[in-house]
Formats: sequence, structure tokens, C-alpha cells
Amino acid sequence: MIHLRDVEKSYTRGAETVLACSVSALDIAAGEQVALVGRSGSGKTTLLHMLAGILRPDRGTIEIVGKRLETLGEAARDRHRGAHIGMVYQTFNLLQPFTALENVLLGALFGRGASGEARVRAEALLQQVGLADRMHHRPRELSVGQVQRVAICRALVNDPELILMDEPLGNQDRATGGQVLDLLLQIATHGKKTVVMVTHDPQSAARMQRTVDLHALRPAVGGRA
Repeated sequence: MIHLRDVEKSYTRGAETVLACSVSALDIAAGEQVALVGRSGSGKTTLLHMLAGILRPDRGTIEIVGKRLETLGEAARDRHRGAHIGMVYQTFNLLQPFTALENVLLGALFGRGASGEARVRAEALLQQVGLADRMHHRPRELSVGQVQRVAICRALVNDPELILMDEPLGNQDRATGGQVLDLLLQIATHGKKTVVMVTHDPQSAARMQRTVDLHALRPAVGGRA
């Protein structure tokens, strides 16, 4: 499902070049649930954005769902993400003027398209996460936990093989966040989906099948893997 080799991504800060992320090798099997952990600045979010195809590595190979992302242009990476990847962000990124259902359907626009079939899928997902009576409410009319559930439905509406989550529970209390994560993992397990989550929370990481520390993935000092 996911294969990375000798991946690096750097940023230019003034006259300085900063190495944001370096991974010698990472393999994640289809259906696996993995937490990416590491201290602040270790490149967790940068790595997640490279897995999504939002960022392109400066060097190395990234294969996701059978595609070498580093060989694709931006438009092709966008199409690949819409067809195969669902994303859940820490800030949720719901659009305030739209209802919960409409926000989920916006996710379908980047995949199969917001057809009648997509509406049926969106409504079924919202019902599955306990929002049958809230699907026509706007984000400001929902609790934090309910907004997070809408974001999960949006990530799942295209039936992606891979779900990427960036600190998805950072804005919630521990009890609510744990319930939402358990719900997502239950849906993912039932659908045999791969889940990769960036987190700084040990309890959230413990809910996953495997934890990967990004520091351990860096090439050895004095040479590249």
C-alpha cells in the first residue's frame, strides 16, 4: 500500500536550507493502522502531506496505492488523492456556509463526483456516525465532536483505500476524541482501509496497530540509507 525509500524534503528559510523530513525507508501494508509520532519539528505533517501528494519530495521514491507520486505532476497527484485518499485535518476545514451534508458532498467532488449516488453514500455515513438528525445543520450549530464526525464522513465519502489524519483529535477533550477515533477505526477496519495518523498523544497512538517514530526512520549520521 505505502512504500517510501530515501525520501527528503527541505525548505528554504532566507539563506538557510532546512531539512524538514528525511525517511530512509517506510512500508505500510494494506489495511494496517499506523501512528506516526515524533517530537515537534520532526517532519510528521510534512511526511503526511507527501503521502497525500500535496507536497513533492526533493529526492527519493513514494509509492501509494500502486502509483509513484514523485513522478506525477500536480494535477495528476490531485486526481490520485481524490480517487484513493481521504484526509482528516486537525482544524476540520469545514466550510461554514454549508450544511454537514453539503460539506461531505464537497469531498465527493474531488473523487467520483457529487452525484445522486454520492448523496446516498453521504447520508448513510452521517447516519452511521450518529448525525442523522444533524445533517442539515451548519458547522457553527454543531459540537466539536459532531464537526469531527462530519470531517470523517467527508474523508470516507469517496470510499478511499487510504485515510490520512493530521492530529485529528487535538481540538477535543480526551473522552470525546477517543470515542471519535474509535468510531473511525471501527469503520476503517470493517472497510479494510489503511489508516495513517500523525499524533503527539500517546493514548491516541496506542489505539493504532503500530507506532512509528520518525526519528528512527532518518538515515544514519554520516551517510544516507
